[in-house]
Amino acid sequence: MIRMKKILVANWKMHKTRREALSFLAALQEPERLSLKIAAPYTLIAELVDACHGREVEIGAQNMHEAASGAYTGEISLGMLRDVGAKFVLIGHSERRHLFKESEEEIQAKVERAVVEGFPLILCVGETEEEKTQGETEEVLKRQLLSALEELSVEQLEKVLIAYEPVWAIGTGKNAIPSDVNNTHRSIRDILFQSLGAAPPILYGGSVSVENISDFLRFEHIAGALVGGASLEVSNVNQMIQKIEFLEV
Repeated sequence: MIRMKKILVANWKMHKTRREALSFLAALQEPERLSLKIAAPYTLIAELVDACHGREVEIGAQNMHEAASGAYTGEISLGMLRDVGAKFVLIGHSERRHLFKESEEEIQAKVERAVVEGFPLILCVGETEEEKTQGETEEVLKRQLLSALEELSVEQLEKVLIAYEPVWAIGTGKNAIPSDVNNTHRSIRDILFQSLGAAPPILYGGSVSVENISDFLRFEHIAGALVGGASLEVSNVNQMIQKIEFLEV
């Protein structure tokens, strides 16, 4: 049986100048048995794409606007991302949902735009601590998943990755139990199979670090990791690559 490569996505958020980003790439270990992606700030995408030419690293964006063009000052369209060489886009990240109050309707519109244009995306979903405490995790995930993906065909789902990022475990110091995350990923797969007939690979993103990444990625239903703060240091990413590739041996 052929095993799918694990996936490591570094989300740099609002960090790094051009100099810092290029210095990071210069010291970055070349992955051999995993898929490595960097979700970079808009200002860095074009230069990082050039710097990664011939390397096994995909550069993408952290957000996009749902319109193809228009009078939306400060926004970036999918066409603009494609033009500078971006290969994927994050949609519905917890910080977009909670800090910037993006609605399910806005997220669905972004997913639709990406799918219509055949552009790969990573849809982020996850519950808050209050929702978890009230036993609403599966209900929240089902709503977020189906509101964004319900109209997609099995073929369109091939351009999608899912990232489960429990809001209560992001930057809070509260660590999820890996076996619990695996069970949640299994629930996500069940929801998608029952409703759509297919389920994309599911990444985990919740305070993933060098110390715990192996604990998560050794589980069957955890296809990879979406890493925030720990991905800003190239030494951390290199150690994560080594640990993931060791799991693949």
